[in-house]
Amino acid sequence: MGKISSWDWEPGQKTVVKSLSPLEGHEWQEEPYVSPDGETIAAIVKIGDGEFSVRTNDSVWEATFEKIWYPKFSPDGRLTAICQQDMEWVLVADGEAMGETTDYIWDTMFSEDGSSIATMYKSMERYGMCVNGEPWENLFENANMPAFSKNGEHTAAVVQAENLAAADLEGFKRGVYTVAVDGEAWAGRYVNIWNPVFNNEGDSLAATCRTTVYAHTIVVDDKPWDATYNQVWEPIFCPKDGSVVAPVRVAGKWGVAKDGNILWEPRYVQCFYLQYDASGEKLWSVVATSYGQFTACVNNASWDETWPTVSDLVVSPDGQRAAILASEYNKDFRIVVDGTAWAGTYDMVWPVVFSPDSSTVAAKVEKNGRFRILVNGKSFERDFDAVWPPIFSEDGTKVLIRAIENNSYVRIVAEVCNF
Repeated sequence: MGKISSWDWEPGQKTVVKSLSPLEGHEWQEEPYVSPDGETIAAIVKIGDGEFSVRTNDSVWEATFEKIWYPKFSPDGRLTAICQQDMEWVLVADGEAMGETTDYIWDTMFSEDGSSIATMYKSMERYGMCVNGEPWENLFENANMPAFSKNGEHTAAVVQAENLAAADLEGFKRGVYTVAVDGEAWAGRYVNIWNPVFNNEGDSLAATCRTTVYAHTIVVDDKPWDATYNQVWEPIFCPKDGSVVAPVRVAGKWGVAKDGNILWEPRYVQCFYLQYDASGEKLWSVVATSYGQFTACVNNASWDETWPTVSDLVVSPDGQRAAILASEYNKDFRIVVDGTAWAGTYDMVWPVVFSPDSSTVAAKVEKNGRFRILVNGKSFERDFDAVWPPIFSEDGTKVLIRAIENNSYVRIVAEVCNF
């Protein structure tokens, strides 16, 4: 598929698939998925009794399976699915199996460029991860919460490293959980551990944990912070200096700690969705300044306007701008950019997308069962039966719209200046 710059960015509309009705001989097909470049639409299809395959545009994979689920396009355009044959499971990419079949796999994950693919993996009642068809050498009694480095070189998961008998509360309190990186378990044992996350380089990992039943903190490369808290949320790495920050709760209020020291004094009712800009100078989050009053915050300075419910913080590439989704208790959804809500409310909204130069914002919205693409709050000329999130061209002057209308799949390149 190539980089975004190599995609077809000629303005106009192309009908990729004229009819999305099931092909001749197919009993039915499931909901469709679309490739990042918009050139391929895919769906799981039933082609016979207990026999399934995948339709891509007007073609079908030659391979057939007993079951198929979780179709997903990689960033480099490969279509993956988790497939069962002879009661065993395997990851399939573009119709070809990756590795050997096993008892079960789940949670397909991709490196940033899509060249590597990881999954969770089960074999002989032991659990771990698998990369490009190769499972970890060491498997564990239990494994979950996978992490995959951006460069695709390292994997990690929370694992149960010690046996625990039924109702063994004392054993649980001593700690039986840890993180395994590339199949090698940390030496430390924790009462619980969650949300492992790699730094950008993939050579360091942080997670939330409980060192005792009541003490929560952050552990970085198997070294817990000295300070403990009532509660903590998921940590992130600072791209500037490699430090680790996380929301922490002290005496009923939330703030932010950095490497175990308070960075933002706890004063919020809630604090989550931490994000750094690329330079590491600006730290964004979603905060609640009081009960039911949520907004965005940058370097501990919150926006003036608040909303009852807020989610999906997106920070612009230059770090100067941000957007959130706001609603009145899960109705009347709004898109809020730089602290100001766009006109109009919707039945549903999806996270915004910033152009590469951060000047333009696009989003997918739904109202009364119809879908639209908005750019800087202004709608495309018509709505659709279905639409996927918009994608900007490399120079930010065009936006790719991938949509279904009148039972056809269309690929539209629209110029931003026409919105």
